Amino acid sequence: MNKESLYQSLNNQVVALIEDETNLIANLANVSALLNIALEDINWVGFYLLENDTLVLGPFQGNPACVRIPIGKGVCGTSFEKKQTLRIENVHDFEGHIACDAASNSEIVIPLIKDGKYIGVLDIDSPSLNRFDQDDQTGLELIMASLKEHL
Repeated sequence: MNKESLYQSLNNQVVALIEDETNLIANLANVSALLNIALEDINWVGFYLLENDTLVLGPFQGNPACVRIPIGKGVCGTSFEKKQTLRIENVHDFEGHIACDAASNSEIVIPLIKDGKYIGVLDIDSPSLNRFDQDDQTGLELIMASLKEHL
């Protein structure tokens, strides 16, 4: 299955999982679980949610993680501050990278929006360098767009 088909299928599954549920945590938990089982070569997937001026660990799949990330710090905090997806080929080259898991080598972070407000980020790590490409970004942004419509 090519990536476009994979992400379209995942998007359909996400909508089916969350369309009748209004609880944010339950929906994010199911989305992180689905992505964890469907995506290859990843070692962490989850959400950080805005609380005051900090991103706080939300539902995730993987090893224990950093609990709080200041806005503007690390890949997650920078993605949130810039309000844009960040695709990092080698996290060790990212100035200010926060190493929650030494096994992670590449990362993609996509802002999470609810009712027009930025409320957090989706964070996915891989043990491989340059794991995430434009097809992954496009597919994951599609999923996040569907997610915001059903939160």
